[in-house]
Amino acid sequence: MVVLNKIYTRTGDKGETALGDGSRVAKHSPRVDAYGTVDETNATIGLARLHADGDIDDALARIQNDLFDLGADLCRPEMAKDADAEYPPLRMAQEQVDRLEAEIDAMNKVLEPLRSFILPGGSPLAAHLHLSRTVSRRAERLATELAAQEDVNPVAVKYLNRLSDWCFVAARVANDDGKADVLWVPGANR
Repeated sequence: MVVLNKIYTRTGDKGETALGDGSRVAKHSPRVDAYGTVDETNATIGLARLHADGDIDDALARIQNDLFDLGADLCRPEMAKDADAEYPPLRMAQEQVDRLEAEIDAMNKVLEPLRSFILPGGSPLAAHLHLSRTVSRRAERLATELAAQEDVNPVAVKYLNRLSDWCFVAARVANDDGKADVLWVPGANR
């Protein structure tokens, strides 16, 4: 259990922060950028939850918890050293990706096939889910950029990829099962 008695520590006042293994890096490092954007994704999902209820809200609550797991995974470099760690690092598991895929498949069953691209919008929940989708895509881009330079759990990257898909499908469900989707009309304003 994490105990936070003091929120500010002053240890980052010179532009550095501690990673999960205790090493210090610049706050603008690719690793911090990646897990910071995962945190942004989580915040946008918190906003979406203001408009959600039932199964969607329950799923979003699980996703928020998963995103903390993902941040913990990304802030801990060098997976090769996991066996030597005093405490086993928290890593994303394939089961978390599998759950997203199962939920996507279940939601997709009620939707009509797409015949056009969708503009972000519609209901307040759908609009917020589209925002979450785009921020999770940015987190994915940053995680793949980090993975090209450093050791990253490949399941973490997969999770971000599925999450953006999940948000897209859930946004369609939130738009009256796609009936209220805002469709792109190419060249409509020429």
